[in-house]
Amino acid sequence: MRALGFAALLLLTAGPALAQDPWYVQGEFKPVQRIAIQVQNPLDVARTDSPVVIQRADLVPLHDVHELQMTLVDPRGTPNPEPSAQKRALEGAHGQVAEANGHAFPYQFDDLDGDGLWDELFFMADFAPRETRTFYVYLGMQQRGWNPHRTHAAIGSYMRHTVPFWESANIGWKLWYPTDIDVYGKRKPQLMSNRLYMENLDGYAVSLIDPGLGSDIMSVANSFGGGGIGLIEDPAHPEKVSRPRFGPGTTENFNGGPLSSTRYAFSVVANGPVRSMVRIRTMNWTTGLGTYDLEQVYTAYAGEDYTTAELAFTRWPKSASPPRLVVGIRKRATEDSFVQQGGMVVSAGAELIRNPDDLARVQADMAVAYAGSAVVVPDRFAPAYAFLPAYEGNHLMTAPLPADGRFRYLLASGWSEGETRKTASAFTDYVRVVAREYNAPVTFAGLKREARP
Repeated sequence: MRALGFAALLLLTAGPALAQDPWYVQGEFKPVQRIAIQVQNPLDVARTDSPVVIQRADLVPLHDVHELQMTLVDPRGTPNPEPSAQKRALEGAHGQVAEANGHAFPYQFDDLDGDGLWDELFFMADFAPRETRTFYVYLGMQQRGWNPHRTHAAIGSYMRHTVPFWESANIGWKLWYPTDIDVYGKRKPQLMSNRLYMENLDGYAVSLIDPGLGSDIMSVANSFGGGGIGLIEDPAHPEKVSRPRFGPGTTENFNGGPLSSTRYAFSVVANGPVRSMVRIRTMNWTTGLGTYDLEQVYTAYAGEDYTTAELAFTRWPKSASPPRLVVGIRKRATEDSFVQQGGMVVSAGAELIRNPDDLARVQADMAVAYAGSAVVVPDRFAPAYAFLPAYEGNHLMTAPLPADGRFRYLLASGWSEGETRKTASAFTDYVRVVAREYNAPVTFAGLKREARP
């Protein structure tokens, strides 16, 4: 873990309170201890529903506090009024009651490595340009606050094999292939991947049950689909991209045995309410020039149409000229909107969506005004754009494999049938905003322990 920052240490040991906000109250809960946490927007523009991630190392006073002893409050939030008798009966003893001096809102203390200790505090918040905001963790036992899930993650048996799913209300992702992402869009905001895997519903026909459920909007086949990775190991031949499910001398080893070809393992890291995460382990990826093992953690965020990936190689051949890492998306078949700027690529176009496995054509095609995909690689990795004609045609961002084997990227999707971003231009504008914020995340600025006067 990182050492406690100097600013945080100073705030813990000296100085006046960070703010003079009145103390939060909910029903009989009248806490007398709180931790004031400051976080900052580094951008000159406002941002809405921005992810806020604070590391365990920065929250030392909370290290040995149970989750039910902590209540995160936005002092600028609108307090809940006293609920009706009907609502109180429905929510029971754990429903929120009347609040004062702020609003307790959803957050997560996520244990990323499975050691029984949370590693990150996560929540989402709005910021004015360059704004530093204060949030409070109030200490004391209280058991009120249902937090409806706005994201979902699970591992399910889907068409006779194991598939990871993760989703927000508008867009969902799954790994039918263990390396390249399938995307499904919803017509009505909802979480529905549990229906896909529990009922084994065909993603291309699920709208026959309920049009609001939407449809698969990405044909993967042998492409990078809605997002996949590869390596360029020979700089003299950048057109030769090694991929985990394509072994040396073979067209595809997805159906190969787990001993003779690449193998995979899946797990759920976190499941809501405001972010959900799955971990994908890729092992024994042999390219002909080396063998690689890696982990990727994909995250879905409440209210957002993007997923992020945190990638870490755990084994790779050390050489004087490390390979270039590739992150790619399939070029939309009828692409009429293409934007590439820095580490961002957007591909969109009118599309005739159909199930590529439906060779008998028993399912009807579905024409949509646009379906779009995007990839964003942070500028700090010095990404470069390339187009790969092979594998159905793919837009790639390439970058040197970092010395520590760690990398991150973002994938976004949209379609005209959803409730938001109904045009290709609106989707592109959304990705531009997301890319700017992804390059400048909200930062931790300090904390102080306070007692009620």
